[in-house]
Amino acid sequence: MARVVVIGAGAMGLAAAWQAVRLGHSVDLIEADTVPGGMAAHFDFGGLSIERFYHFVCKTDEPTFALMDELGIGDTMRWRDTSMAYRMGGALHKWGEPFALLRFPHLSLMEKIRTGLQMFGATRARDFAAIEHLTSRQWIERGSGKGVYAKLWQRLQELKFYEYADRVSASWIATRVRRIGRSRRNLFQEQLGYIEGGSQALVDALVRDFTVRGGRLHLSTPAERVLVQDGKVTGVRAGGQAFPADAVISTVPTPLVSQLVPDLPDADKAKYDAIPNIGVVCLLFKLKRSVTPHFWVNVVEPDMEIPGLIEFSNLRPLPHTVVYVPYYMPVTQPKWALPDAALLAEAFSYIKRINPAITDDDLLDARAGRLRHAQPVCAPDFERMIPPVQTAIAGLQVADTCFYYPEDRGIAESVRLGRQMARDIAPGVAA
Repeated sequence: MARVVVIGAGAMGLAAAWQAVRLGHSVDLIEADTVPGGMAAHFDFGGLSIERFYHFVCKTDEPTFALMDELGIGDTMRWRDTSMAYRMGGALHKWGEPFALLRFPHLSLMEKIRTGLQMFGATRARDFAAIEHLTSRQWIERGSGKGVYAKLWQRLQELKFYEYADRVSASWIATRVRRIGRSRRNLFQEQLGYIEGGSQALVDALVRDFTVRGGRLHLSTPAERVLVQDGKVTGVRAGGQAFPADAVISTVPTPLVSQLVPDLPDADKAKYDAIPNIGVVCLLFKLKRSVTPHFWVNVVEPDMEIPGLIEFSNLRPLPHTVVYVPYYMPVTQPKWALPDAALLAEAFSYIKRINPAITDDDLLDARAGRLRHAQPVCAPDFERMIPPVQTAIAGLQVADTCFYYPEDRGIAESVRLGRQMARDIAPGVAA
């Protein structure tokens, strides 16, 4: 048995701590927030328990299904036919299946053929090693054409990544296309999943089983420093107290690692510091009526400064319409400093433009959630930038969502990597 400290009780940290305690280790899980779950945690939205940041499940998310089965909640997985659309040229256009592509009015016939072939090819690809050196812009322009990138992609990437828009990895984008493309009932129908009760149901099941097995969860306990002696971890100082450890698993965002582990070699700290992250202000609206029939709408309008909206209630049935509007951006952008009320007002004005039948009277509630480190920016050849999970300090493993590359952030990848880190705790580490 080793004494293990896991830093961060998001999905990855929970999975790591749960796996470690199942393997017989003595585990302390420390979390700065007042609740476990990280981005998967729920909050009370006017009487409705809902995710602070939206989540959906794809049919390829095998690590999630395996974990749910082991926790005894596998029968709570639900599937629903969903669709996506583009808001462009003042109108809504369905997207994501062959007939929708053929009817799309803003592409030429050749652009439609090239786009269809490229997206279908990405869905069928086993890996994307051949395009790892390309930016997403280069990949899309070579496959679908410059006009397609300019019409469908450029505005979306600029409104999410801003100054990093032309530094996004082709492999990262193509992997996202593949994940959604493989989550279908057939060629013409997308199908996405949700957990009955939301992602909180999975968080609760993990916490319950973790504590029943003897694991200790410490909330409102921010990690201050990983303690090191003679090149080996000895514990973690968090919340003003010391937690002795033979092994430490850190799941905090990479920009925080250098400060948390000052004993790392300078060259290693530089690798973590070199990975840029952007933040998100995720706005949540509760409405009396639906905005569109679609789950996901990409917004490409020159005078609407959002990349899209997610009508979550078109996936998970809820008593009211629930819509997420994410404002991703580097926290250095002036817009990040705007108060929540200003962003909520702006986003709601866009919702009313997308569906002019919606009025102020339809707004029941609205909230905003912020994260400074919400999305790593994965550049071409990003896999070469990622430091090893096992650090130069014996007993210390470090990973965050950028280690999922080329996969994007998601519960399935959190579970996969978290459990693997627990399994990789060195045998005899407590000796």
